[in-house]
Amino acid sequence: MSNELVAERFPVSEVERYRCLVTASDLVAARVRIRESDLLVRADRDLSSPARAALVRCREELEGYLYRHPEWGRSLVPVSAGENPPAIIAAMSRAAAACGVGPMATVAGALAWFVGRDLSPRAGEVIVENGGDIYLDCRRERIVLVRPGPGSDWPGRVALRVPGHPGPVGVAASSGREGRSLSWGKASAAAVTAEDSILADGAATALGNRIRSAEREPIEAALGEVLAIPGVFGCLVILPDLLAVRGEIELADPAGEADGPPGPR
Repeated sequence: MSNELVAERFPVSEVERYRCLVTASDLVAARVRIRESDLLVRADRDLSSPARAALVRCREELEGYLYRHPEWGRSLVPVSAGENPPAIIAAMSRAAAACGVGPMATVAGALAWFVGRDLSPRAGEVIVENGGDIYLDCRRERIVLVRPGPGSDWPGRVALRVPGHPGPVGVAASSGREGRSLSWGKASAAAVTAEDSILADGAATALGNRIRSAEREPIEAALGEVLAIPGVFGCLVILPDLLAVRGEIELADPAGEADGPPGPR
């Protein structure tokens, strides 16, 4: 079976399309949807009930804070969360400040991370995917496909090898051409691996925002700037005729058993 995950930004209909192709012989799948949140949880046991409960708690904290501080949610630049904010808000603000983006640029990765962190003590392996932002707490190697999405000019698929870790890591992708997330850049896809999916989400947005052309020199500069963010492990950019990779990222062979958008095996 395929040993793959997906890191891409798709509209809801495309999320449905790629998730129906996910295969995972060693993990149990649970889909948790609450309003805008649509999580695919995979673990070595059924975690659907605790996953829903964790997502409810996270959304209550997030929505309550946004109701009281709407300017925080609207900001496109880093902004202070004030005194004694909820844990998810504080984490989003820290990641946003490190990456130079607005706090809500990290929201998908934050929900994946906090739900995943809540679930990890309940299972040996846990993966939470939230619209292209992925929490991985796995003992075995996983492969992440970075797909620019429908309509891209990129001719093939790109895969990243994520080795098993003693603790969780994060992977996230952003696109200037597809998906619902705001991006000021032109990259078909920008992907980041980091110490958590909150930072990965913000860093992927920051990287995507920096890709304004297909010229190699500014692309290399953008990769270097994002890789310099503490906690970022590696990053890559896909353009119609260019693939650029920096940092601790190992490309894997995307050919073989997986013939479409992936999922953990």
